[in-house]
This record gives sequence, structure tokens and C-alpha cells, in this order.
Amino acid sequence: MGTAPGTDLHELLKSLRVWAPELTKLPPLDPTATPNTPLPLFTAWFAEAVAAGETEPHVMSLATRDGDPATEGGGLPDVRMVMLHGADEEGWSFATHSTSRKGHQLKGFAYAALAFYWPRLGRQVRLRGPVTPATPTESQADLHAHSTGALAAALTGHQSEVLPSLGELKQASEDAWELAQREPRTPAPSWTLYRVFPDEVEFFQGDALRRHVRLSYVRGERGWSRELLWP
Repeated sequence: MGTAPGTDLHELLKSLRVWAPELTKLPPLDPTATPNTPLPLFTAWFAEAVAAGETEPHVMSLATRDGDPATEGGGLPDVRMVMLHGADEEGWSFATHSTSRKGHQLKGFAYAALAFYWPRLGRQVRLRGPVTPATPTESQADLHAHSTGALAAALTGHQSEVLPSLGELKQASEDAWELAQREPRTPAPSWTLYRVFPDEVEFFQGDALRRHVRLSYVRGERGWSRELLWP
């Protein structure tokens, strides 16, 4: 698909601003005043993103790896946007079908990276670590804690498979919505809650003079250590 008539991508890019003052507040980050572990800081930043008016602060990018890096075309990166389902001492969680593309990738290589971006505060949070699936009971409980629409989407199934037509999707979705409304505890067996247990967590605070503060937490045998990184 081409661009709209009269649209020039490069001109559009040059017209855009990063962290426009009328929309963005860049609070300072004092590394000496941060907690010893990353979860309390993430929780505080998440709450501040909500308070700042970020419309979808719980949406994050999820990066995985496909195939076997020893084979031709294997070990390539893949990324998509998913929703955060929780963060606690067990890890940062999200959910998907175990039969989806990312589900197969995580089965083959159980390690992933997550990234959050909250432009109203000029903040990013990046983390990566091993991924563990929750139990089927936990996964179904997570599914049923969400909306009817979420259940209907899960029941529609076939995620990442080839779709013959939009008409087939419409029919499958209508059937799933009807079932979800009639039986809200219907299980979706392949629906799986995954937890990323991070080895590293980085907090990025933007600065108007480009003196960005990058605070990295690294998990070691004795717990977390903190270090600053050059921007």
C-alpha cells in the first residue's frame, strides 16, 4: 500500500517533535534515592504514568526469538505489543495462546525481553530474562479475571494461523462472543499466562538537554546491583 497522495514520509518525520513541553514533563531521576530492587521503582513509575494520563501504560513490546540459531534462518528476533497482566516477585506477566507464534517461540527458547515507553514522562523501562509458563489453573483464572471480550478473543482461537477470509473470522468471533456471554467460565485450554523473571531491568529517564539518566539493575548471586549507563 502506498502513502496517501501528497504525503512525504521524510517531511512528516522532520515535522514531529520529541517530548513537546506542552505534552511532556521530564521529572529528574536521582539514582541515589532509588530502591535496592527494581520492582518498587517500576510500580511507582507505572502509577505515575497512569496519573500523567498515559492512555495505555500497560501496553508493552515483547521480543522473542524464533527457531534454532544453528539452522539457516533460525534464531531471528520477533517483536509485538502485548498487555501487562501483573508484576510481582515472580516476574512480569503477560498471556497468549501456547499455540501462537510467540507461544511456540517461547517453548523453543524460554527467554524474552519487554519494553515500556511512557512519552508523557520521557520514560522507558526495559527488562529481559527467562520465561516460565504458569499452571493451567493460574492461566484460566487470569483469563476469567478479564472482560467478556478478552474471553471471546481467546475462544476464537487459531492465533497466528493462516486466515482464509475475514468472513470466517467474523463467524468464529460471533460464535465465541455468544459462548463467552452464555458461559463466562468457559476454559480456553491453550491460553497461558507467562512470567518473565528478569536478569536485568533498565530505567531510562529522558532529559531535555539529552543528558538522559539510565539506571540498570542486574541480578547476581547476591541479589540486585545498580549501575549507571551512558546515554
